[in-house]
Amino acid sequence: MQARTHVTLEDVARAAEVSLATASRALNGTAPVRQHLRERVLRAAEELAYTPNAHARALAGATHRTVGVICHDVSDPYFAAVAGGIMRVAGDNGMLVMLASTFREPEREIAYVSMLRAERAAAILLIGSGFEDPDWERALDAELDPYLAGGGRVAVVSRHRSLKVDSVLPENRAGAAAMARSLLDLGHRRFAVLTGSQALTTVSDRFGGFRDELKKAGVRLRPADVVEAPFTRDGGYAAMSELLARGLDATCVFAVTDVMAIGALSALREHGLSVPDDVSVAGFDDIPIVRDLTPPLTTVALPLPQLGERAMELALTENPGRRRRIHRMAGEVVIRSSTRKVSP
Repeated sequence: MQARTHVTLEDVARAAEVSLATASRALNGTAPVRQHLRERVLRAAEELAYTPNAHARALAGATHRTVGVICHDVSDPYFAAVAGGIMRVAGDNGMLVMLASTFREPEREIAYVSMLRAERAAAILLIGSGFEDPDWERALDAELDPYLAGGGRVAVVSRHRSLKVDSVLPENRAGAAAMARSLLDLGHRRFAVLTGSQALTTVSDRFGGFRDELKKAGVRLRPADVVEAPFTRDGGYAAMSELLARGLDATCVFAVTDVMAIGALSALREHGLSVPDDVSVAGFDDIPIVRDLTPPLTTVALPLPQLGERAMELALTENPGRRRRIHRMAGEVVIRSSTRKVSP
């Protein structure tokens, strides 16, 4: 067959001797098509040099081809890395990703889920910590239950308590405990901890794992050793500044996320303190930038893009019994030059 201008889907269906609906499904992947029919349609499309109308295809297939991704803050490198993994798998499967940031506002998250339900998105992925809030849990369940009952797919990253859906769980508690052991092995016995709000499950897990491991070694954190601030770079800067203002009494500062650790490094530098000569600093996540800091940051490395990839794969995989599938991913302590050995 010769290539023609303005080749339509009807031309492809006619050449393949199939119905228009079968041709559309074979080309757009919106529903299963028998293999021999799909091959016939693809061969006809290739011979006719058929180019689908991308806008029309998006409109026609929006119900089946759109994935909604809701995270706390896409400007945070942690969420950007996880979202990147989601987008790779979604792109490989011909799906469009809609990305929204809640800025850690529970009500906004519920509103976004409601919007995605109305848009009939094929899947909804929630990235980041849940909230220790029964009212929020009930409201979110009220949105997700009918969506799931109608055939929607939901997968989450780092939310083990609140939602009974497919989950990818970084080992936050175990990773923080491993970090505590590594810092103890370096000789540290006086610590300060920078945390986000402990209403966030990720924060409570990381802080709890770190604190409990220190306690096993006979090292206790006093209330004054722990400063809570926003889960951001500026939050880390403010928390570190507060510790410095009242007199830092620690040889090592552990921030429960790398972005807080970056803020802490900036505050220490502005106060004329050297890391690690005056105080060691460690974080959690291993976002890409921390390897290029001066000094590079000791941290718990999580496979961030793989968290997103696995969540997207769960959302794409049939789960007829709707039994909750949980995929755990471990972190690894990476010692860099922001920490040093000290005499106990």
